[in-house]
Amino acid sequence: MNRYVISGFALLASALSYAPAVSAQAPQSAPVPVRNSLGQPNLEGNWVSATITPQTRLPEFGDRGVYTPKEVAEIEGTALRRAEAGDQRTDPNSGPPPGGPGVDIGAYNRAWLDPGLSLMRVRGEPRNSLIRTPDGLPPLPKAGSPITETGLAEIKRVREATTLRIGFNVSEDGNVLGSPDVDQYTENPENRSLAERCITFGRNGGAPMFPNGAYNNHTRIVQAPDHVAIEVEMVHDTRIIRLNDRKHLPSNIRPYFGDSVGWYDGDALVIETTNIPKAQAFFGSWENLKITERLSRTTDNRLAYSFTIEDPTIWDKPWIGEYEFGALDGDLYEYACHEGNYAMPGILAGSRVEDSTRGKGQRKPARQ
Repeated sequence: MNRYVISGFALLASALSYAPAVSAQAPQSAPVPVRNSLGQPNLEGNWVSATITPQTRLPEFGDRGVYTPKEVAEIEGTALRRAEAGDQRTDPNSGPPPGGPGVDIGAYNRAWLDPGLSLMRVRGEPRNSLIRTPDGLPPLPKAGSPITETGLAEIKRVREATTLRIGFNVSEDGNVLGSPDVDQYTENPENRSLAERCITFGRNGGAPMFPNGAYNNHTRIVQAPDHVAIEVEMVHDTRIIRLNDRKHLPSNIRPYFGDSVGWYDGDALVIETTNIPKAQAFFGSWENLKITERLSRTTDNRLAYSFTIEDPTIWDKPWIGEYEFGALDGDLYEYACHEGNYAMPGILAGSRVEDSTRGKGQRKPARQ
């Protein structure tokens, strides 16, 4: 089974090795109080969501949402093999990897990646997608819906996929391959992604929250009487959830993570998020998008996470996803993102060179 392009694993400067990522999903030995000192369900702590399970399911699986033992062994074995290959010492005299289509010779060295080595287990089941619709895919939008062009294209892409890329594209010998955005024409910094501009990275911070497929999939939860803070290590973003207040901000105010209000329902924290900005659209939905998340601690000291997606202007009915966080045996550290800041002058300069060598009508389209 070679249908998955699986990212490699990290060897961080702080001397992390394979052991923490594997043990991060293991239950802690000490019992954890069910309630905190405020009487709230105790969700506090540091958590990890690293996984090689993709967000969406390969269409060939149909309505089967769990891997077989044979598939588990093959997929996790491939991840480990590529991790070990990519972490071998590099000959300083070997020169850059061969160039050509699909090879990004300026990408990260494989050893700096940390997406995890394991498939996501939910209630012990090795899942083949984090989205939990019957087919594990985002539903098609209603005809005439106000879905963004890029969102519609993404839905069609995953629904027609024969392979799924999880994080960075890593070859069997551990080289990081190319990205379709490497030579994207750029008129201004705003044409580049929020991640490239070091503003926020993927959907780490939510809502909904997803592993990023790269590294630093670490989350800290802090609870207070009237607020809950969810901090993600990458890129040092913190989402503040107001408790005991169901009123959202005016619709013209749209923070990067939307506007989140929350309440406790039994042993679970429920978070309702609206006011998502267009830059953070989820499969093309943003203006009327409402995400309802639930977080609760499981009996084996994992954190169950689920979300419900609602946008009646785009989809006929709500749809869901779920996964679990493992307890992180470690702390979160500052993630100081500067690569995009340093690289932006060069990115813009490259496009200005294109301006001088191409006719105006021959430009590549800017990112929408």
